[in-house]
Amino acid sequence: MKIERIYSYQEDDITVHYNLRRCIHAEECVRGLPEVFDPERRPWIMPNNATAEQISKIILRCPTGALTFDRHDDGDEEAIPGANTIRITDNGPLYVHGNVLLISPDGTIIKEETRLALCRCGASQNKPYCDNSHLKIGFQASGEVKDDRSEISELHPGGILEIHLAENGPVRLKGNFKITASDGNSTFHGTKASLCRCGGSGKKPFCDGTHRKIGFSTE
Repeated sequence: MKIERIYSYQEDDITVHYNLRRCIHAEECVRGLPEVFDPERRPWIMPNNATAEQISKIILRCPTGALTFDRHDDGDEEAIPGANTIRITDNGPLYVHGNVLLISPDGTIIKEETRLALCRCGASQNKPYCDNSHLKIGFQASGEVKDDRSEISELHPGGILEIHLAENGPVRLKGNFKITASDGNSTFHGTKASLCRCGGSGKKPFCDGTHRKIGFSTE
């Protein structure tokens, strides 16, 4: 994981924080509020061009967590999501939204998260986060949930989702969660699962042990 590069853009009612290492140009901000977010302009974020409420709502659409905010008025800060979801993207990362603890192989809590994009092609130079390396290597993987066996039929929707990063291995989920296909037509409900992050599993998004065969390294 690279050292984070965070830039802050402040006005009276809100400060917008931009984590360059987390941005993969999903462009939800640009499409949602172009008068504030314009990558062709310097500075590319101008909070004075909209209200704090408008800006905060658009930032919450950012699926990677590259954009965050602090409110200086009486407006709401980002709330803890009431459900944990993982959305698979076609040929791309896993978008996670929830009450997330990211945990290192030695058990140390790296960060508390609400929005993040996890690499599943194996090539990111900023693991466990996606850095768009899937585009460079031509990664091919459908956005389907190939395993439709849910561990339990009904789950409490919230609670903490622990994401354990196995050394040279998968992402292990522990907690209540739902994995959703890119088209929304198939889902997996569970309290634990191991997700591939080497790019080689034959049953993506789940791990099948291929990381051991190909000598996958998370370093």
